[in-house]
Formats: sequence, C-alpha cells, structure tokens
Amino acid sequence: MYPKLILIGLFVGSMILMSWRHDRKKKVLFFGDSITEQGVKPGGYVTRVDSLMRSEGLVDKYEIIGAGISGNKVYDLYLRMENDVLAQSPDIVVIFIGVNDVWHKRSLGTGTDFDKFGKFYEAIVHKLRAANIKVIVCTPAAIGERNDNSNELDGDMNLYSNWIRGYAAKEGLDVVDLRKLFIDYNLHNNPSNKESGILTRDKVHLNDKGNELVAEAMWNIVKGVKA
Repeated sequence: MYPKLILIGLFVGSMILMSWRHDRKKKVLFFGDSITEQGVKPGGYVTRVDSLMRSEGLVDKYEIIGAGISGNKVYDLYLRMENDVLAQSPDIVVIFIGVNDVWHKRSLGTGTDFDKFGKFYEAIVHKLRAANIKVIVCTPAAIGERNDNSNELDGDMNLYSNWIRGYAAKEGLDVVDLRKLFIDYNLHNNPSNKESGILTRDKVHLNDKGNELVAEAMWNIVKGVKA
C-alpha cells in the first residue's frame, strides 16, 4: 500500500511542478551595450518589445528586462554576465553586441580583434547554455546608413556579422539579423544615401523608426522560442 501512495504522491508532485513551469512567466533578458541601455527608456526597443507582448495579450506569459551598458564590447558582457544575467535567472537571453567591438577600434583605438570577438562570444553562449538558458543572437545593425557599402566600417561590420550568422547556424541558435534588416531597409528607404537619420540618430543609436523595426524583429523571434 505504502509504495502505491508514494508513487501517487510523486506523480501529483511532478504534475504540480509541470503546471508551475508552464504557468510561470518566461523571463526574457536583452544583453548588450548603449543601444540596449537606451532600449529600456520610453520608446526604446526593449520597451517596445514589452508593448508588443502586452498588445498580444501575453502579459502573463513573459517578463521583459534589459541589461545594457554604454560602451560595452563582447568581453564586457562576458565579465559582467554572472551578476547582470545569471543572477536574474532568465529563461531567454538575447545577445545584441558588436558595434563597439568594431567602432571603437577606429574611434578610440580599442575595440575587439576579430579572433578574440569569436572566442568571447562563444564563451558567453556556452555559459548561458550550461545554465539551461535559451540564447538568441543578433548581428550588429549599423555604423552608418549609406546603402552602397561606402560607410567607413562596412567591411568589418559585415565580417563580424557573418561570423555571428555562421556561429548561429553551427550551434542551432536563433538569430535576429539586424545587419541585413538595416541594409535592406536603407536600400528601399534611403534614396539620398544619407549616413544617418533613417533608422539611427547618429549612424549607430536608434531613432524612433529604428527602435520600432528592431523591436518587431526581436519579438518575432522571442515569441517563437520554447523555454
């Protein structure tokens, strides 16, 4: 009799746990640099993702948070991952990094060499996955919006973006290809070939339309992830 009662108790306990896991909110954390830091402000892309989630009646299913710090590069994310990400116990992490790794090589003489970028990026993803966190990666969007490949850092932006695409394919990661999204948008909506003012305020940081476009692209991927 007692073994049967124990089995029944274990079954009921497992059903309660499964129900709790199903009903609790998925915590989605956006991990990045100043674009993400600004993204949590009114009108920012993280705030807009939250609004899209609410507009679809999913407020009981998701919690949206941001963890962006201005000036961050990939190794900064690695160094602060324990406190700023793992301590938050997210279910899904969206990694949006790369602009400063390219931009700061030219503007500040720092940045991140291509080979080191990949190693740090891999280390971040491996650590997140080891904690059973679903990972979404993003290509860096823009350092200049000219649509004829004449922005000064287009070559490196494409190089780093291609690495992220390849790594995502190899590891089976969902990818938000913001680089392609921005290039395609500017091809169709930047007839004067301006270097900013279409999706960015200053060639890098998002304007209102840029935040809208990024939020929609992010949310379309996030809501399809099973965590």
